[in-house]
Amino acid sequence: MDIFKYDVYRGPNIGVYISVNDEFVFLPMGFAETKAEKLAKYLEVNPLYTAVANTRLLGALMSMNNHGVLLPTTAYQDEYDFLKNETGLEVGVLDSKYTALGNVICANDKGAIVSPWLSKSDVETIKQVLDVEVVQKRISGLNQVGAMMVANNSGAVIHPEADEEDMKMFANVLGVHIEHSTINGGVPYVESGILANNKSVVVGSMTTGPEIMMLTMAFLN
Repeated sequence: MDIFKYDVYRGPNIGVYISVNDEFVFLPMGFAETKAEKLAKYLEVNPLYTAVANTRLLGALMSMNNHGVLLPTTAYQDEYDFLKNETGLEVGVLDSKYTALGNVICANDKGAIVSPWLSKSDVETIKQVLDVEVVQKRISGLNQVGAMMVANNSGAVIHPEADEEDMKMFANVLGVHIEHSTINGGVPYVESGILANNKSVVVGSMTTGPEIMMLTMAFLN
């Protein structure tokens, strides 16, 4: 597994606009074809162009693993139908007022850490669609847990102020080793600058050497 640098819309916040699993990378409509091909090659996946809630904020608004895709209630029916038809994955809609699902859910194929903001019925939907064990817990006292941790099936990185005891629990749920890290030169909300599947990791273009060392420790061990 390699770590590559990449930018989107002339910025390093690749995790806000793009979502990935082991088969697909979901890209905003109108995304440059040459850039899409480059990213798809890094991640060893097929590119698919879509919108969520008629926006480009795919990474912020959707949550996914290799079992399923979760969309917010603001997603349009044609977006839902496209994902259902093109991916063959389980596609579900989370009936929650918290529509930035990428910011409130961190999942791999084994487990999910989700925000205490979400309801019991939300948790049941996440379990069914992503086919994982789900734990609700804040990270560093904050509810935006999806923004603060990124995981694949071999490793994870988390906000630098995350509690060690919480990390042990998260590691058990996700079945992976977890390291503290920042991204893009000190940003603690790691999801904003990382795309990770089980083949590769792509990071924002401002990510520093020491940060890449932490990511290597987390994902490549």
